[in-house]
Amino acid sequence: MKKLNIEFQELPYAVEEAMNRLRINIKFCGKNTRKILITSSMPNEGKSSVAINLWKMLAEAGFPAVLVDVDLRKSVIKDRHHIKDADKLPDLGYFLSGQSEMEDVIYETQVENAYIVPCMNLLENPSALLEDARFAELLDKLAETYRYVIIDSPPLGSVADAAQIASLCDGAALVVRAGETSRSLIKQSFQQLDQVGCTLLGVILNRAQTTGRAYKKYYGKYGKYYSQYGYGYGTYGKEAAAASDSTPSK
Repeated sequence: MKKLNIEFQELPYAVEEAMNRLRINIKFCGKNTRKILITSSMPNEGKSSVAINLWKMLAEAGFPAVLVDVDLRKSVIKDRHHIKDADKLPDLGYFLSGQSEMEDVIYETQVENAYIVPCMNLLENPSALLEDARFAELLDKLAETYRYVIIDSPPLGSVADAAQIASLCDGAALVVRAGETSRSLIKQSFQQLDQVGCTLLGVILNRAQTTGRAYKKYYGKYGKYYSQYGYGYGTYGKEAAAASDSTPSK
């Protein structure tokens, strides 16, 4: 199996602890929850950061885990994590189009138990490929081989791809950016997941100050989801310092 070196950003302590809580909560979702979708309602909510750090932590905890980058239109993982010679390697698009077999697009990483099916080359319209039985078969085979299949998808509110991907997963975690994602969009995302039969495992509230009137006023209606699942609140990567003192706004 070929190997990719992936650069990981060091997380602030509070964020690392929040991600550890998320990892533990995922573990308690049950043995039949293997294919886990990480998505959001709109772009720039932090879903890819959550997906890659959750995947890494699961692997470090001893669980064989594979990350599948299915954000085929606007993936940020290749550039953000400095995967070298990426354009020369077969990726998920190669497999979906029949140019490569499954074993050709699964890569080891420098983290023990952490494997990746990357997106190296962006596609303008991958919808037909994602609807093909070949994609569903890939996810099923990965779930037979690895304890966790973490799937980074496009936002639910951007294109139909995310709902199609969700229909093939055992559950989904929705990343919500505090002060940016409207309640109507959050509700719409819940409905989309429900319509395709994908269980909502929980909500991850990102870049939030979790006390004060602004938080309660903006997210009060959906607070039961946040408190029920206890997932982490925090910031990721270069935005951490700027967001740490932010307060949600209307």
